[in-house]
Amino acid sequence: MNSITLIGTLTKDPEMKGEGDGRVCQMRIAESNADPDKPLFVTVAAFGRNAENCERYLAKGRHVAVSGRLRFREWSRLDGAKHSEHSIAADRVDFLPGGARVEREAPEPAPA
Repeated sequence: MNSITLIGTLTKDPEMKGEGDGRVCQMRIAESNADPDKPLFVTVAAFGRNAENCERYLAKGRHVAVSGRLRFREWSRLDGAKHSEHSIAADRVDFLPGGARVEREAPEPAPA
């Protein structure tokens, strides 16, 4: 079983990437339940309708609950430095009370 749920605060505005059906909304949350002085920063990726809602209604400072699957990736930079990252592929993003509230205009549909 690969399941994770975190509650945290967005550290920056969500960012939509990609085109068409491959669009993904990337977010970064700070979860500070264990130690408010040392938050855990986690990257979150939302897809489909979930991604569209996150882009439209969320902003830096908003509180969210994220449920999904834990992912891990490794890569090497051109200078040879190795990096790794744990992230969440979100199945669900719940908008919680508190923090910044926005509503952006719906993005124009991509030409067919």
